[in-house]
Amino acid sequence: MLTSATSAMRKRLIQIFGFLISTLGWVLVLCTLAMDYWRVTQLGGQGGSFVIRVLWYWSNLWKDCSADSTAVANCRDFPTLWDVTPFIHVVRGLLMCGLIFGFVGAVLCFVGMECTYIGGADQTKDKLLLAGAVFHFAGGVSDISAYSLYISRIIRTSFGTIFSPTLLRYDIGPPIFLGLVGSVFILFGAVLYSVTVFRSFCPESKVVYASQGGTYMAPRSRGRTIYTGSYKTSRHYGSSIGSRRSSNSRISKFSQTTPIKISERDAFV
Repeated sequence: MLTSATSAMRKRLIQIFGFLISTLGWVLVLCTLAMDYWRVTQLGGQGGSFVIRVLWYWSNLWKDCSADSTAVANCRDFPTLWDVTPFIHVVRGLLMCGLIFGFVGAVLCFVGMECTYIGGADQTKDKLLLAGAVFHFAGGVSDISAYSLYISRIIRTSFGTIFSPTLLRYDIGPPIFLGLVGSVFILFGAVLYSVTVFRSFCPESKVVYASQGGTYMAPRSRGRTIYTGSYKTSRHYGSSIGSRRSSNSRISKFSQTTPIKISERDAFV
């Protein structure tokens, strides 16, 4: 009883930790959509440069901006959907899909957790929790794919072309690293969910023991014992039983036919 209570408590703690870490990752990914400085570069201000005024260029999924040392920023929002670079559309779509999958997964996992009193029987709750883990995993993979595509675009643009003085070489900004961390949190939460319900869908196999005289197996139907139809006595064991019975019968017959003499001393005692 104590062992079952401890395992149930451990299962609940793992599910709660998985819910917290996956929700935190989902929030981090959501925050990166509204953050600036997805890619950033700087002109002037380096040591030994004759340029005094520093100029920064940065952009995200929605606009391109520039700012100088006077803190004046000029931004240009991306035009209509059909005028935006295709890879921006792909990144947006992957992130939106990841957020939707993560939201559905969070709802299913919240209902399927053992510490909540909604969701039905234990087997139903385990199914809901496993479905939520699958949605979380799909959302995490979608988010990582979006950030990886954006990073590959920056690297290919900065280092895959011929050097030109007018070409801006961008660096990866903080939101991308934050989004990657959030995606890893989501995947880790999905793994924790799956660990808690693994035994429910993959039970332990029955152990079969083999001996010299036969095989001990679990009963296949009611009314049959463990030894019925599966254990056969050996010839040696049967012969030993027969010899014991014959010897006992001989002793009993001998005791019936042979008179017992009692001495006077034994009778006195």
